[in-house]
Amino acid sequence: MGKDLAIDLGTANTLVYARHKGIVLNEPTVIALNEKTHDVLAMGHEAWQMIGRTPGYIVAVRPLRKGAITDFEVTQRMIRLLLKRAGVSRMNRPRVLICVPSAITEVERRAVEEAARRAGAAETYLIGQPMAAALGAGLPIHEPLGNMVVDVGGGTSETAVISLGGVVALRAIRVGSFDIDAALQVWVRREYGIAIGERTAEEIKVAIGTAYPVDNTAKAEVRGRDLMTGLPKNVILSPEEVRTAIDEQVTAIVDSVVQCLGQAPPELAQDLIVQGINLVGGGGMLRGLDRRLSAETAIPVRLVNAPLECVVLGAGKCLEAFDSLMDLFMGPEPL
Repeated sequence: MGKDLAIDLGTANTLVYARHKGIVLNEPTVIALNEKTHDVLAMGHEAWQMIGRTPGYIVAVRPLRKGAITDFEVTQRMIRLLLKRAGVSRMNRPRVLICVPSAITEVERRAVEEAARRAGAAETYLIGQPMAAALGAGLPIHEPLGNMVVDVGGGTSETAVISLGGVVALRAIRVGSFDIDAALQVWVRREYGIAIGERTAEEIKVAIGTAYPVDNTAKAEVRGRDLMTGLPKNVILSPEEVRTAIDEQVTAIVDSVVQCLGQAPPELAQDLIVQGINLVGGGGMLRGLDRRLSAETAIPVRLVNAPLECVVLGAGKCLEAFDSLMDLFMGPEPL
C-alpha cells in the first residue's frame, strides 16, 4: 500500500508523488533514444540537455504533445522508467493515479491507462488536472462555493470553475508554453532572419517574456544561425518585442478564461469576485499573466504557491485519502 504513486504526466515536465513520501521525481518529459539499437540513453534533465545537440541516430523526443500521447511505445518505456526510479519492481505493483488534461478523448484516455498497465501498474486511475490543481492549491472544493483554477501547462491551458466536488464550467484549449516558445522562434526568424532552437526560445521567454506591460528595461542577447549566410549571429531583443511575438497565444489563453467565466452560473460568478482566480502550472509563471487576466476579467488573480508542483500535490492528497476522494477520479473504474 505504501507504494501507491501519483504521476503528473505533463507535456513539459513529469512529477511523481509517492504515498507517505511526497514528491520523489521532478524531470522534464523528454527521453533520448538510439534509433539504431532502440535503447533508451537518457531521460529527464539528462535527455533535455541533448535536445537539438544530438547526432542523427540519437533522438531526444517529447512523447507527449498538446497533453496527449503521440508515441505510445516511448511513453510506455518512459512510464516504466519512472516507476523503476520510484522504487517499483515486479514484486510490488502499485496503484497509479495519473493526472491528465480534462479535454482528453476516450481514445487518449485508454492510451494512458494501457501505457501505465504495460509499464507495471496494478491499477490505473485518472484525475483531471484542474481538479488536482484545485486540491493542491488548498481550495475548498467540496463546499457550495465557486473556485476557479487556470492551469497553463506545456501543451494545454485549462480553466475550470469547481463547486461541491465537481466541475461546473470548463474551457480547455490546446495552447500552452510550447506554443509560446514556437511563436517566439517564428517571430525571430521572420523579423531578424535568425533560426533559434526550442531551448533558446524558452530561455528568452523566462528571462524577459511578459504578458502585460511591466517596468522591465532588461534586454536579452540572442544567439542563433543567420538564415542567409548560415553563420552564427547575435541580436538583442527587448521585452516589448517578445510580448508582441507571443501576443496571439497569450490572447488565446486569456479568451478561454473569459469564455469559461461566461459559462459559470450567476451565483458562482458572484463568488469568484470575492474568491478570485487561482493561476497554476509552469505557463502561469509568465511575467504579467496574472495582471493581464485581472485586467481583462476585473477579478483578482493570484499565482498559487508552487505552481509547477500544485497538480501532483493535489493528486498526492487523493492518494493519502484514497477512499474518501475517489469520487473526484475520471470515468469508469479500471477492470
